[in-house]
Amino acid sequence: MIQPILCAHLLRKVDEQLVELLSSLDESQWDLQTVAPAWKVRDVAAHLLDTSLRKLAIVRDGHPAGPAPDGLAAFINRLNREGVASYRDLSPAILISRIQKASEDFAKFHESLDPYAPAAFAVSWAGEDESLNWFDTARELTERWHHQQQIRLATHRPGIMIRELYHPVLDCFLRGLPHTFRSVDAPVGTRVLIEIEGDAGGQWVLVKTGPQWELTDPAPIELTSLVSIPQELAWRVFTRGVDPAAARKRIRIEGDRALGENVLHLTAVIA
Repeated sequence: MIQPILCAHLLRKVDEQLVELLSSLDESQWDLQTVAPAWKVRDVAAHLLDTSLRKLAIVRDGHPAGPAPDGLAAFINRLNREGVASYRDLSPAILISRIQKASEDFAKFHESLDPYAPAAFAVSWAGEDESLNWFDTARELTERWHHQQQIRLATHRPGIMIRELYHPVLDCFLRGLPHTFRSVDAPVGTRVLIEIEGDAGGQWVLVKTGPQWELTDPAPIELTSLVSIPQELAWRVFTRGVDPAAARKRIRIEGDRALGENVLHLTAVIA
């Protein structure tokens, strides 16, 4: 059985690396373009500050977020644009200082939560209407990790590919596969093995169990399809940070290729 991802203690570790990274940048590097088309490095840093403060305001402090009349994705995208606009023009020194303080408060808050209690926000990209805190916290880890990774990629810095920090991110991403496959028709018992190659990777199996698909632990079973993705590419595939056609050239699919291709449709961000 797939186990919960208990990773609240990792939020501060990822953000400590963020502060160290941002403190090492020169002025010109703050204006480098990232793989997020609308955002430069300073915009991604502003977004990380904004989302920390917003989560604390809404969930910890009970400050209302306002209505979402245009749907969740449009609402989140609007809040993100407004948040980036609010903080992107701060000096690097002030932005770093505020990120450091907000990150500490953010980590303390998530560490204080009962991981098995209902979360304030559901992980919508995994198809959930209600989530437990452990899943929402894991989602927050993916956000902190992959946005920092965007900055590292733009500034030609080594990625955070250590297993302690990256494997939980991958594990969380792949929890969205049953929702991604919800409309994929296949016989009961069909199995897709997803393999992330590298020290931080691993193997996951997606099984058709009836009307739905379920993610299970790998076992010596007969497979219908195998999808193998290098770890340095996986996070970009699942966060829309790479051209799909270019990505496919580096991904190995064996067995039922059409079935395996559906793995590449997983989008573990709200967009």
